[in-house]
Amino acid sequence: MRLKNKSVIITGGAGGIGLATAKKMLDEGATGILLVDLKENALKEAASKLKNEKVHYIAADVSNSSDVKKYTEKAIELFGKIDVVFLNAGVEGVVKPITDYPEETFDQVMNVNVKGVWLGMKHAFPHMKKNGGGSIMITSSVAGLQGTPNVSAYVTSKHATIGAMKVGALEGAADKIRVNTIHPSPVDNRMMRSLEEGFAPGGGEEAKKGFEQMIPLGRYAKNEEIADLALFLASDESKFITGAQYVIDGGLTT
Repeated sequence: MRLKNKSVIITGGAGGIGLATAKKMLDEGATGILLVDLKENALKEAASKLKNEKVHYIAADVSNSSDVKKYTEKAIELFGKIDVVFLNAGVEGVVKPITDYPEETFDQVMNVNVKGVWLGMKHAFPHMKKNGGGSIMITSSVAGLQGTPNVSAYVTSKHATIGAMKVGALEGAADKIRVNTIHPSPVDNRMMRSLEEGFAPGGGEEAKKGFEQMIPLGRYAKNEEIADLALFLASDESKFITGAQYVIDGGLTT
């Protein structure tokens, strides 16, 4: 029971990684989980799959400060404290060169992927301080460690999450608040289906084969494998780890 007596917030909670993480955390004794995502229907569907009275949900825009305040206060109302926050919400944008990239799409990606992380820390920190500490995990990407043509907004945003994490780790350390980033290679879920189609319109399966050939272990990550890492960073097994970049990429960046 690695998360016994711990309450958890997961943004992007209706997505593949969020849902897999919630399941593992419930199995490991989490006292309550609040799933956060943009659309209530998706959250209802996710909660129904988990079939557990410890699971709650709230629709929120992670790039909106009042919405982030709302979901943190909801967690306090439900659980009385916040021990773990998994800032996992993210959008991929489109696949286009910088010269053709829509400015409004760039802004959206930065708002969700970067501002959403910053706001998550901003509103969680005071509650975690009162509780004597906690763990914050941020979903970045291998795209935060290297460049990839034609996805400038996504790559920029995922690099930015590292800077946000490092500042958060330093500012939170005195209050025993740990902050770390998770850097997956392509994961076999909806986001990669979208990117595959963007890189090879009408031939997404070919794009997938090309990506897999770049990964030494020869395949995409599974949602559950990312969840395993998030679980470790949420647990007391990682209590001396903060400010770290955890790469889970099948050797892609080696």
